[in-house]
Amino acid sequence: MSGKRRLGFTLIELMIVILILAILIGMASTNMIRARATAAATSCIANLKQITTAKEQWAMENRKTATDTVTLADLTTGPENARYLHGSVTCPSGGNYTIGNVDTLPTCSITTPIPHVLP
Repeated sequence: MSGKRRLGFTLIELMIVILILAILIGMASTNMIRARATAAATSCIANLKQITTAKEQWAMENRKTATDTVTLADLTTGPENARYLHGSVTCPSGGNYTIGNVDTLPTCSITTPIPHVLP
């Protein structure tokens, strides 16, 4: 009866399969985290561009100079047809926006892993 075959996998074969699966899952999760951070940065930069445009329009319509300070309330309050930003403008990563003067670009407080900065 020495010719009897055993069915199934050996422990070494199972360990190799588990190791390969763990490596693949590790690579996929790293890529997902990076993709999420890139998407959040892209969305935040789009918000910063909207704020820049709203600041410029607000300054022109209210005859403001380059050194006048703009607040988020200036851009989001007022009648529906007089608002420069509609809805909430928030950083998807939880950062805070600094609006600044008319002649400065708005900034976001998030700097890592991908900076949220206007190009």
